[in-house]
Amino acid sequence: MLKRAITLGGGGPAAGLHIGVLEALADADITFDVWALSCIGAWVGIVYNQFDGVENRDRAEKTYQFFKNGVFRDDEGYKRFPLNTVFGPDWGSIGKALTDFIIDPKNYKHLWDSSSIVNAARDSMSLWFPQQKFTIPDTGDMNRWILNQVLAPNPFVRYLMSMMYLSHVTGLSRINYPNSQFMKSINFEAIKKAKPFIFHNAWNLDDHKLALFSNRPMTKKADEKEYKGPISASSLCACSALPFIEETVEIDNVTYCEGALVDTVNFESLLEEHRNLDEIWVSRIVDSQQVRKPKDLHDALANLCQLFAATVGEDDVRIFKYHVRCDKPKWEGTIVEIQVPGHVSFKWNHSNLANGRRLGKAAAEQAIKAYHHHGNLPPHAGPHFVNEDPEKDDEKGWQKVQHTYHECQKRAAA
Repeated sequence: MLKRAITLGGGGPAAGLHIGVLEALADADITFDVWALSCIGAWVGIVYNQFDGVENRDRAEKTYQFFKNGVFRDDEGYKRFPLNTVFGPDWGSIGKALTDFIIDPKNYKHLWDSSSIVNAARDSMSLWFPQQKFTIPDTGDMNRWILNQVLAPNPFVRYLMSMMYLSHVTGLSRINYPNSQFMKSINFEAIKKAKPFIFHNAWNLDDHKLALFSNRPMTKKADEKEYKGPISASSLCACSALPFIEETVEIDNVTYCEGALVDTVNFESLLEEHRNLDEIWVSRIVDSQQVRKPKDLHDALANLCQLFAATVGEDDVRIFKYHVRCDKPKWEGTIVEIQVPGHVSFKWNHSNLANGRRLGKAAAEQAIKAYHHHGNLPPHAGPHFVNEDPEKDDEKGWQKVQHTYHECQKRAAA
């Protein structure tokens, strides 16, 4: 019997693609012995595998409902509150950080800097009266003047800027509340008992190395990685703690943040730990083609996060395939790529989740068709790469993905 692994990469609001992929794979009775996860892929994979005793075909629907009801916001609400339901600021920690800042005498030093005030006055005169003649500055010069000669020397502004950027707050939001109703809705005990081997990563900020969390012990083979132990609510939050967006997570006095931007889905560890794999299915849900010209700060922030995730993911897959082709001893299994539809948005709303699910299912069905086509070819030496080029492998199948996108657009507009 074939031993398969699936990798689910990061991509935040594109989570629906993963759900659709898993739905199509379950419909095709394709199951997995190993799950390598990161960021939102870890959330989808862990939620999907928590439903012990549930048919695979029903797990995708339950996973979809978990994200629809617990993470994504309804379309009407999202129009004027464009944020998901879990990225809430930690008001208690923010209040304590501000209080600590206010009562610390050291934070009142150097607010008044006479030399900077004098320099600001001199620079202002040279800007507005170059060569003793009044001149209206260029817009860029004006903006720099306001920043550096008006705001920067002002003691009150200096205090507010210090409070904003130098208080002990590491993210705009926090999701690491292991005892919250939301986190308790995930059955981590079921994950520990799950049949497949499941692991995800996070980045150890203290020792500067990847940490791997799993539902059963891993074999220690690489000194540059940390093998932490069981998957938990905090480890899951750590694996998606993107700096500035989410607060870092402390586990056993060690601070962690998201690991997906360092190593997408731990391809190296996947083959180190499971050399006897026959197939690896790759579901990477962000791509640079998805990034659109931003219309506002919402789009710009999403682009900032997803551009890094997309390019790192693309490069990691390429590097992994290179090593599979060139390293010795050679692994002779099969890699099946589920191509990334470029038609999802980065909105945390219900319609994007549903559209992503439909597109992900269509993309996976196309990959499954290419996989079966490859299986009908005469035997040949590996490694095998299936669905690298959808138009070449299965043009009609890829056209189906495009058709599904247009159907999604019609439903969204209705």
